[in-house]
Order: sequence, then C-alpha cells, then structure tokens
Amino acid sequence: MSAIRNFIKNAIIGGVVVILPIMILAFLFRWLFGVISELISPITSILLDHFDLPELVGDILALSLIISLCFLLGTIVATSVGSWIHERFDRYASRLAPGYNLIKEIVGQFFGDKSNSPFANGEVAVVNLYGINCPARVTALVTSRHPNGDFTVFVPTGPNPTSGMMYHLPPEAVTLYPDIGVEDMMRTVIACGAGTGALLSRHQGERQTNREQRPPSA
Repeated sequence: MSAIRNFIKNAIIGGVVVILPIMILAFLFRWLFGVISELISPITSILLDHFDLPELVGDILALSLIISLCFLLGTIVATSVGSWIHERFDRYASRLAPGYNLIKEIVGQFFGDKSNSPFANGEVAVVNLYGINCPARVTALVTSRHPNGDFTVFVPTGPNPTSGMMYHLPPEAVTLYPDIGVEDMMRTVIACGAGTGALLSRHQGERQTNREQRPPSA
C-alpha cells in the first residue's frame, strides 16, 4: 500500500510540476494581452467604427500599427540624426523623470540590449574580500581597473543580482575567470550559488590575476 501511495503522490506532483508552469505562462499571456488591448482600445474603436470589423481583428490591426510604428522609430534611431535626437530626448527625459533610465535599462535587458548595462564589459572574478589568508571568497564582477593595478568589483546578491555591494580591492585579492561569461555567472547568482562549482571547474585553465598583469617594475 505504501508503494501505491508513493506512486500516486509522485504522479500527482509530477503532473502539477508540468501543468503549473503552463498555466502561469498562459495567465501571463492573457494578462499581457488584456493590458495591450486596453492601451490600444482608442485605436481599436476608431477601426471598428469606420470599417465595421470584429473586435479581435481590430485589436490585431491596432497592434500591427504599433509594431509598424516601433519598426519605423527603430529605423530612424539607427541613423546618425535619429541617434542624436534620441540621445537628446534621453537626457531631457532623465532630468524630467529620474526613474526613466532605470526603466530603460530594464526594458533593454529584457530584450537583450546590454549596451547600457553597467556590467556589459564586466569580468567575472572570485575575490577574497577579507584578505588572501581568509578562506571566505565571493563571486564578483570587475567593473573598473585602477591605474595602480587595483580593482573595483561589484558583488551581486542572490537571487536578485541587480542589488549588491561595491568594493575596491588590491590585485592579490582578485582571481579573474576570463572564459566565463557574465550571463553564465548571473545564472548562478539567481540560483543562490547553485551550479557555481561546475561553472568554475570548467574554466580552471587560464585563470588570471591582476598580479600577473602588473607592469614590470623599473
């Protein structure tokens, strides 16, 4: 009987694990479509009144117009003049609305644009925050190199890697992993460290430290 109960329990849990993500995804899509439909309702109403179209067709046409407008704006921004106008607009919007840059960065990260990310050119490292004789080490991103050879690093917190602490460290406290991508490192932070051992062990080959990169003394 115990084996049967365990089988039934595992089967139900397995089914929930399969169905629940699908239901959550479907709910998110339904919520997103509702939000978009509400935003474009003025355009949809005009199309319905003038062309006597079904509401779903009106939503699709309105959404197509918005996508076309985004394509047009993206094409303009890709030009030198459009880029100049966009830059001026960003500066004005940042002064007018302090949260504009944060929203812009979040949207850019969501769609894969890392050009404005402070970690776009970051280097993955493992650092000794409390001295090289302390066994405690943390995963970090190198965000700046100093003329004297020191590093500025950002230590993200899990599971939210956008928060953390900044430290200025001497070269002997920093071990670089140049073959590890920032995205791979961020996945381990989101997972609260899970997978870090496997990630670092795959990239043990050519680890670098700033001590090795110091210019030779005269």
